[in-house]
Amino acid sequence: MKARIKWVEDRTFVGESGSGHKIVFGTAHGPDGLKPGPSAMELVLIGMGGCSAYDVVHILEKGREAVEDVAVELEAERAETDPKVFTRVHMRFVVKGRALAPKKVERAIALSVEKYCSASAMIAKTATVTHDFEVVDTAAGAGSIETTSKT
Repeated sequence: MKARIKWVEDRTFVGESGSGHKIVFGTAHGPDGLKPGPSAMELVLIGMGGCSAYDVVHILEKGREAVEDVAVELEAERAETDPKVFTRVHMRFVVKGRALAPKKVERAIALSVEKYCSASAMIAKTATVTHDFEVVDTAAGAGSIETTSKT
């Protein structure tokens, strides 16, 4: 895997993945205080959520669950001193589909967070990673089932 980062100006950078995708990122700088995009640490958090969401979709589809949507909301705390690593990350999964089995959703999330997601594994070296989830049944007339699981 390869990546390339190019400084544009002030605190603005363009990252290019080995596959050719580009993203602008940086932090606020100068009198206007505008942010050109997410910070590097925000990208790390987004990467963790994306890695885990991918796993959950894959595991549920492989188990023939009728998954229609997966969203992951992440909230993190960082150390106050440099290098200001993540010290706590909470992931909230909202999984939608038709007649999803909450136990299968719970298992898919646990497998991702605890075994398959490389980003979670790396972040767990410095942070306490917890998660919970909600299953929303999209079948006509059905409501949502909320199940909580923390690791």
